[in-house]
This record gives sequence, structure tokens and C-alpha cells, in this order.
Amino acid sequence: MKIVSISTEYITLGQFLKLADLIDTGGAAKWFLQEYEVHVNGEEDNRRGRKLFSGDVVNIPAFGSFQVKG
Repeated sequence: MKIVSISTEYITLGQFLKLADLIDTGGAAKWFLQEYEVHVNGEEDNRRGRKLFSGDVVNIPAFGSFQVKG
């Protein structure tokens, strides 16, 4: 599991994808979430505005698992 560190209270799923180096620009988040299956804490979610907090786990079968650390 890869760790993605944040310095704020939360990060949006769209920002997370960029921080985790899965996309190059924030604008690519919408496309990415339509193309790939994304699970947040075991539930499928494709909202790029979804708030992720420290301890949340994001699983993307095509890329692996990531944990948000504050």
C-alpha cells in the first residue's frame, strides 16, 4: 500500500489523484474517474469532489491501494 501525505485536514479525490501521480492535471480527474474503478474505504466512488481524510484508503484495481496520511 502506498502512502500519500497531505498537509491539510482533507483533500478531494481529484486532488488526490494528482498528488498520487496518477494524473498530470486536475482537469484529467473527470476522465480518470469515468475510465477507472475507484473505491474509497471499500465503496465505489467517482466524485472528484469527494473529501478524503487521514486514514482513508483508496483502492484503484488498475493501479493499487493508497492510504491518505495527515
